Amino acid sequence: MPQIKKILILGGGFGGINVLKSIQNKFKNEPNVRISIVSKDNYFLYTPMLPQVSSGLIHPSDITIPIRKLCKQAEFYQATISSIDLEQKLVTITRTFDGKVRALDYDYLIIALGSSTNFFDYKNIEKHAFVIKTVEDAIAIHDQIIHMLESAAQTSDVDFKKKIMTFTVVGAGFAGVETMGEINYLVRESVKNFYPSIEKKNISMNLVASEEFILPELGPKLGKDAGKYLRKAGVNVITNTKAVDAGEDFVQLDNGKKIPCMTLIWAAGITIDPVVSSLKCKHSTSGKLIVGMYLRLTEYENVFALGDCALITNPSTGQAYPPTAQNSIHQSTTVANNLFFMITGKSKLKEFSFESKGMMTTLGRRVAIAVVYGLHCRGSLAWLIWRTYYLYRLPMLEKRFQVATSWIADLLFKRDLTFVGKIKKKSLTKVHIKSNISSIKDLFKDF
Repeated sequence: MPQIKKILILGGGFGGINVLKSIQNKFKNEPNVRISIVSKDNYFLYTPMLPQVSSGLIHPSDITIPIRKLCKQAEFYQATISSIDLEQKLVTITRTFDGKVRALDYDYLIIALGSSTNFFDYKNIEKHAFVIKTVEDAIAIHDQIIHMLESAAQTSDVDFKKKIMTFTVVGAGFAGVETMGEINYLVRESVKNFYPSIEKKNISMNLVASEEFILPELGPKLGKDAGKYLRKAGVNVITNTKAVDAGEDFVQLDNGKKIPCMTLIWAAGITIDPVVSSLKCKHSTSGKLIVGMYLRLTEYENVFALGDCALITNPSTGQAYPPTAQNSIHQSTTVANNLFFMITGKSKLKEFSFESKGMMTTLGRRVAIAVVYGLHCRGSLAWLIWRTYYLYRLPMLEKRFQVATSWIADLLFKRDLTFVGKIKKKSLTKVHIKSNISSIKDLFKDF
């Protein structure tokens, strides 16, 4: 019997899911290949539309796809990754519901674990700020906004009302700018249509940018144009400034200014998972895995890395590829091809090389800004391009239909102002789970 080759994918984001789809297609006629994928969530999250969940434009289920629906011939484990042993070819995972631990062995490993929010050791900011990284984060921001609107409508204290109606976003990259554009529209339209007692003059929107202009990825011209639009829409764009402290009702800036604020959203940086940054191989100063142009670790040719957790150098510019969904998708194609060659020998190794066709971001309702094939585009046309591109990129037809329906409904009706509140979650902490583990081999049994 031919030896079974085990492929293990770590991560259910853009990199991991697109590798999964590609290798399932390539190995569909290879019965001796076993594919597994591990993710802490049981769904793939379409992050480019996450700010639209925070504003109630689309429903969370519109941009979440159960990973099991994408597993045509792969085995899925919903668990957190506790450790990776590259020499022993073992990955230890922990089931979140009851803490059950299991070890998975592999022949080929694909690390696509993404990144998490970096607070740069500002403990008070970490304690008091919302973030925009997961679907739970977006729901929390939406509920916070509705909660603030309801609270402001019931107070006659003008100073307190202004503090409640002050919203500050720190970080002026794509995530921060799109989140500000979305919540600015939601708050102002809601006050106009449903909360007349709040009054427009009491609303304060602040976007804090560490550089001279926002959206540095798009360059100074478009970045400054985007800043002008947001200011025109009522946003106070604060440049060349960083947030350094926060409390329950304020944000402290490094220029000495303190913003009275009840809602702080942090979108200012990312950090690498300690499981990745602690691996015994070459890393960048930020902890990213350094890979060659075949997207393999130099010390372990059977281990691939891609996405936010990998440092991949563009041979044309000498600079690292930015951690975008667009790059992760194209990196996954290279990984799948090279993995197919290593197992079957039916193709050739390919170096990763990709030139971005463009970048774009929304600034609010019916307004966006973009660079497409080197051409600058802004306004309604850029907004239409953004929606068309990202709708097309959604992995499943049913999700495209759901998002398109939500967009059409938004053109006809007002935004939803339902406050969901807290949701109870149960987990096992004291239940004894019988185990028959008597040797290292038993670690590889099913849960």
